[in-house]
Amino acid sequence: MSRIGNKPINIPAGVEVKIDGNHISVKGPKGTLERDVEKEISLKLEGSVLTISRDSDLNRSKSLHGLTRTLINNMILGVQNEFTKELQINGVGYRVQKQGNNLNLALGYSHPVIFEAPQGISFDVPNANTIIVKGIDKELVGQTAAEIRTKRPPEVYRGKGIKYSYETIRRKVGKTGK
Repeated sequence: MSRIGNKPINIPAGVEVKIDGNHISVKGPKGTLERDVEKEISLKLEGSVLTISRDSDLNRSKSLHGLTRTLINNMILGVQNEFTKELQINGVGYRVQKQGNNLNLALGYSHPVIFEAPQGISFDVPNANTIIVKGIDKELVGQTAAEIRTKRPPEVYRGKGIKYSYETIRRKVGKTGK
């Protein structure tokens, strides 16, 4: 029995949900998201309440039940309010600039790193050391933030690199002399 999968999803005002077989589309003030649902999972819309159920008690169906409910709930939350991830850049000479819809990252390499925004993602750069990734698709926002972080992950000796704003870097002590 899936506790998460059995919870009904209340659809707020201003959000429109359409179910066509195993395809669901969610339209809201921020945009539209679509997703195909696995055939073991069935969706039922009654008024403004969406319920998700599974057809069998196989392990695969049980695994997909809660996952599908969470993914659809994130779609509904995303078209209503955008998801954001904040990244911080630490290091001498490390900075970021926004060029159009792309990011120009100076990360200590011999060349600037240009990061192009995927479809549906926008960037805010409030200062030279902060990047805010925004979008309606939670999965895409997290993936984009992770890809930016891989350009220069934080290192443990000096703390230089790109990190999430909530992340703490456990510093290591360097070598000591004689």
